[in-house]
Amino acid sequence: MSVFRSELSSLVAFLLFAAFTLVGDSLKPETVGVGVSLILLGVIFASVLWCAFSVVRHAGCLATIFGEPFGTLILTLAVIGIEVALIVAIMLSGDAVPTLARETMFSVVMIVLNGLVGLCLLLGGLRHKNLTYNLQGANAFLSILVPLSIFALVLPRITESAPGGALSGLQTGFELVMSVLLYSVFLAMQTVTHSNIFRQPVVGEAKVTNSGDDGHHGGEVRSVPFHILGLFGALLPIILLSKKLALYVDFGMDGLGAPLALSGFIVASLVLMPEGLSALQAAVANKLQRAVNICLGSAVATIGLTVPAVLLVGWIMGLRVELGLEAPEIILLLLTLVVSMLTFGARTTNYLQGAVHLALFAAYVMMIFDLG
Repeated sequence: MSVFRSELSSLVAFLLFAAFTLVGDSLKPETVGVGVSLILLGVIFASVLWCAFSVVRHAGCLATIFGEPFGTLILTLAVIGIEVALIVAIMLSGDAVPTLARETMFSVVMIVLNGLVGLCLLLGGLRHKNLTYNLQGANAFLSILVPLSIFALVLPRITESAPGGALSGLQTGFELVMSVLLYSVFLAMQTVTHSNIFRQPVVGEAKVTNSGDDGHHGGEVRSVPFHILGLFGALLPIILLSKKLALYVDFGMDGLGAPLALSGFIVASLVLMPEGLSALQAAVANKLQRAVNICLGSAVATIGLTVPAVLLVGWIMGLRVELGLEAPEIILLLLTLVVSMLTFGARTTNYLQGAVHLALFAAYVMMIFDLG
């Protein structure tokens, strides 16, 4: 019975997908209108979020079994799988918006580097004053995040080989190869040659609480095959429901007259919420390195894996994909990267840096509506 309860989210999501499939056209957004569409959007959103928590729970249990940094890597890759599924589904739904993938990936970077990092540093700093992490590990994340972000989100806007913020054929090929190669090199460093720099350092008499040491969201740690099956069992209904979610998000934003960037923000928030809670738990428990691994790892994986996946789908499906940010967004991205390098430029940090990152996050939220 305990196994049934723990996997109930997957069962409910599969049943919800079956219900939408059987009902067919009668629940299409154009048929039921904006009001009912928003209600159905809420139902699908809640179901996908429930499954996302299940994905993170199983990934967290695998993290307990394999230890760091492999555990956090499993969690990051699982969440990136959800992100790619949702972005691609929205790209393929209705009239494909060329900038939607860009808005979602920019939202992920802003939420992670400013919202999540800011909350982790603020809450952890208020509780423990100074937070310790492995400086080399954070610098490794930033050293790959900075060039990949510029290649993917800034360079296409500056160059003139393709109109708007789109990539030319040569740029697309370069971005695909460079992202995969750099992320592969980083992955080898994180898991094989330099895995020790991604572990929480023990400094003097640093106090580390014993809450959430394994980092998983409740549930009993079982066998590796059980958690692998559970992870994919929760991931599959998310992929199946992602197209349904995309239809209602697209229709709902149009019906409310909301800016397109808000759609990207909603998708990014849905993807990052379970992982973000895991990072916050780690920071409050004085395990900032795990929070750094989750937050910066998500940003690196988004740029290093999601961008190539989106470009590949766009190329195969013949869809126009614009990744180049507008000028105000470029300024905010560069400011975020500079502040991140200052924040993780010393071996300890505190809540002041957290407040600065949250101020940047507030500016990003303001710009969603100001530029929309």
